[in-house]
Amino acid sequence: MQTDSISETRIGLNALRDQLRKPRSQLKGRQTTPEARAEVQGLIGLPPLDGHRRDLLIEHLHVLNDHFHGLFERHIVALAAEMRLPVVEVFEVASFYHHFDILKDDEVAPSITVRVCDSLSCTLAGSNALLRQLQNELLNVKVVPVPCLGRCEQAPAVQVGQQAVAQATVAAVTQRVTAQQTAPNPLPEAIRFDAYQRAGGYQLALQVAAGLKHHESVIQCLESSGLRGLGGAGFPAGRKWRIVRSQPGPRLMAVNIDEGEPGTFKDRTCLEADPHRFLEGVLIAASVVGCEAVYIYLRDEYHEARVLLTEELAALKLNPPCALPRIELRRGAGAYICGEESAMIESIEGKRGEPRLRPPYIAEVGLFGRPTLEHNFETLFWIRELLEQGADSFAAHGRHGRQGLRRFSVSGRVSQPGVKLAPAGITLRELVDEYCGGMAEGQTLYAYLPGGASGGILPARLADVPLDFDTLQPHGCFIGSAAVMVLGQDDSAREAALNVMKFFAHESCGQCTPCRVGTDKAAQLMAAQAWDADTLQDLAQVMGDASICGLGQAAPNPIRCVLDYFQHEVGGRA
Repeated sequence: MQTDSISETRIGLNALRDQLRKPRSQLKGRQTTPEARAEVQGLIGLPPLDGHRRDLLIEHLHVLNDHFHGLFERHIVALAAEMRLPVVEVFEVASFYHHFDILKDDEVAPSITVRVCDSLSCTLAGSNALLRQLQNELLNVKVVPVPCLGRCEQAPAVQVGQQAVAQATVAAVTQRVTAQQTAPNPLPEAIRFDAYQRAGGYQLALQVAAGLKHHESVIQCLESSGLRGLGGAGFPAGRKWRIVRSQPGPRLMAVNIDEGEPGTFKDRTCLEADPHRFLEGVLIAASVVGCEAVYIYLRDEYHEARVLLTEELAALKLNPPCALPRIELRRGAGAYICGEESAMIESIEGKRGEPRLRPPYIAEVGLFGRPTLEHNFETLFWIRELLEQGADSFAAHGRHGRQGLRRFSVSGRVSQPGVKLAPAGITLRELVDEYCGGMAEGQTLYAYLPGGASGGILPARLADVPLDFDTLQPHGCFIGSAAVMVLGQDDSAREAALNVMKFFAHESCGQCTPCRVGTDKAAQLMAAQAWDADTLQDLAQVMGDASICGLGQAAPNPIRCVLDYFQHEVGGRA
């Protein structure tokens, strides 16, 4: 009798458990309307038999945001119902990203949004005055300042809707607003799939995939060349391939083209010129490491590049030169933090782009819990050339004891800004004189940022320091993604530091207190006429030691550099 009673109890508990596991007919909280749900279904389609994929949440939000010029609350609720997610979960993801404009149902969505870059290079080119003029002229248009648009060589840069305006003026922006719906920007004049194949493209990927070029020899070539990650961290590429390859399958790959560091635009420039050189590097890496799927994360500001890459991926899949991994192109939504590798992975999974704590590292537990090879665009862009020409050919370049080549994104007070392919270890003075046509007319070198917003600021007297990994650290700086911003004699290092600190405060994900509070407090202190050096130093120490990721850890670099090299600008310090 006792045994039967226990059995009945277990059966009852199992039945209750199974019932609890069944999805409710409707989620708790605010309910959707048939009209809103029909609008959402009309844009994202009906769910497949196994339901909408959770990782496509951000992609679906983009579809709604593009169509309605904002995310209305009724559509957020309907999307949550369609994806069987809590409304709060959809809302917290949508509210994390700057490019999603959440609106109440009784609000009117802006017909178009004009974004004016207020990062350092564009500020030097007069973007603040341009912003004020546009806000006065375009009365029926939403005009807002935004962080770096990744077009620093085209400063001041503006984005009208999703269309870029280079060297923007009031007249050019007004014309673009008028023509927005009828005349989109032409696509970049890139090397397309057929032309790339005719020139021998994808033959190397075919050899690697067919085993005609041994995988070990490919990794040895990367190691011998000294190729490192070119997104900022500089981890040796060959070693990374070995680590991920040694992990149990299935393995995945994530490609970072978020490129949100102020001053950086090399990835966009190369992508718009030769997308298949990059894609061949992707196929080679995926084949050697054994990645069954590739996720390419492209920043939302690069609309023309996204259209181009979408077309060329379709052409590649239509006529594949070899067996392809599954390749998905994902669209960022305006969050600099997603350039951090684990935050990017969170975003690809359809979540808020908040960095993960380590360990485990993403080489072991990355996308969807699988070992993941993460690479910057430019690193993969080099693969074909390295394997064809050999490691020695690449390593033979370099100056001042350094090896290899680097692409420098140069902007600011130079005659010819742009992406410059130059020897690793070149000095700032050599880079400006030999590759940028010298300083702009009437400008004398005063200071420079060697590694974007987070790489610090150096005075002109240190313009002969080699620009490469490990050469700038003794001076309190680093090269990062090689984004070089040049200041002239009429510019201010403290104002440049304040500009980048405001950027960090705006872009902090808010997950950790040292970064969230520290960047904001630092920006307030740096705006004072005389800096409180002791408090700023304390803040820098705490942010560097206690922040979860590189944003908070590197944000103090401009503070320290100004206090070390430009004391005459800040006062309050002996």
